[in-house]
Amino acid sequence: MSKLDGWELVIGLEVHCELRTATKLFCGCPNMFGDEPNTNVCPVCLGLPGSLPVINRQAVEFAMRIGAALNCSIEPSTFHRKNYFYPDMPKDYQVSQYDEPINVGGYLELPDGFRVGIERAHMEEDTGKTMHAGGDGRIHGSSHSLVDYNRSGVPLVEIVSAPDMRSSAQARAYVAELRAILVAIGASDGRMEEGSLRADANVSVRRPGEPLGTRCEIKNVNSLRSLGRSIEYEAARQVDLITAGEKVQQQTRHWDDANGRTITGRTKEEAEDYRYFLEPDLVPLAPDAAWITTVRGSLPALPAERRGRVAAAAGAEPASQAVVTVVDLELDDLVCAAVAAGADGRIALARASNEVAANVDAGRRLDAGAFASLVKLEAGGGLTATQAKTVLGELLETGGGDPAAIAAARGFEAMDSNALDATIDEIIAAHSDEWARYREGDPKMAGFFVGLVMKATQGKADGKAVNAALQDRLKPA
Repeated sequence: MSKLDGWELVIGLEVHCELRTATKLFCGCPNMFGDEPNTNVCPVCLGLPGSLPVINRQAVEFAMRIGAALNCSIEPSTFHRKNYFYPDMPKDYQVSQYDEPINVGGYLELPDGFRVGIERAHMEEDTGKTMHAGGDGRIHGSSHSLVDYNRSGVPLVEIVSAPDMRSSAQARAYVAELRAILVAIGASDGRMEEGSLRADANVSVRRPGEPLGTRCEIKNVNSLRSLGRSIEYEAARQVDLITAGEKVQQQTRHWDDANGRTITGRTKEEAEDYRYFLEPDLVPLAPDAAWITTVRGSLPALPAERRGRVAAAAGAEPASQAVVTVVDLELDDLVCAAVAAGADGRIALARASNEVAANVDAGRRLDAGAFASLVKLEAGGGLTATQAKTVLGELLETGGGDPAAIAAARGFEAMDSNALDATIDEIIAAHSDEWARYREGDPKMAGFFVGLVMKATQGKADGKAVNAALQDRLKPA
């Protein structure tokens, strides 16, 4: 029995997305990851007296794209100073959007059709990066700290969901889908491992039907696996507190991946603690209707639309793992082109989501016509599934070619049915005990006999034909 049985988990996510601009939000410093520390800085992003910010137009457009892709209303907005003292912000305040964000009131639909509300998606500048040395990476126990301000001032959009998710699996699916959308529209590279996409998880628990419980925020989770683990740990921790008669304190917590637990950061601040006030050096941001219309009209096909197109072509469910994999790896055009050329959609999807996905860089260069020809050969019985995979491997290495010629050069040909029957009978006769178990319904024996036949025929037999022949031998004479 799970510790969470009888409890409802409530999750809201705040996802911070660094934008793929050439320069920072309010200055001309490069927006680059991995450069030497403190080389991409200037008086503006260092907050030196007398320096003035100038808004990055491309960052505004990326923010609008995000709002449009998330079905938000794009509104006039203002910037505020969010005051706090911490070494990663040299100004001791962060320029952010407070009560008038640029995007409000949208939603994101997961592959299974579940909708998560989007409360807002607002613009702000990123902070610098503090590194604590001589300990476990945190300030407690470290001998000294270093600050890199290269990231300070990088444009961000913070996407705030409604508390609609009820499991760690839903939270992971939400971030995966959001990441796919952000990459598709060109707003972000989505590299969680580099910090360009980071998630804060607000987690609380309650008995079904009760009011919302006290939430805790898990900060800066940088992988889907860690997101799921941290949410599950934090929910269990809160259940333990409540069942022990204690209260959950609202606070910020950090995820310790090595030890699989969340640890206390600080008591959670409220809006008044940040002493927000309008940024006096920036005017209100009010994109005109023509610009908004242009941005909405320029969006590419989003992942949900692409999954629908592949599913229709292959006769599959849009939420199936094969369809999701093909779209995530940008192999959907390959599958759809093959089907348009007359290939079997089911086989095209299977090959793309398995063999091609295993060598995705080569797969994106693969000639669609050659792929379609290969699928036709397999569907028509000219190649077994095993032979087709071998030919596909060569196509991936070369980027194209004639599948029929490759098959002929390798000596692949359809096996004569009489020869196949004779081989199967010989193998059954040599393995009478195993055949008796097969007849009794032992599920392992089907694979046993198919494997022997494939080995005996050097992969020339069609696995489906072998299974059918084995089943025929169970029928009364």
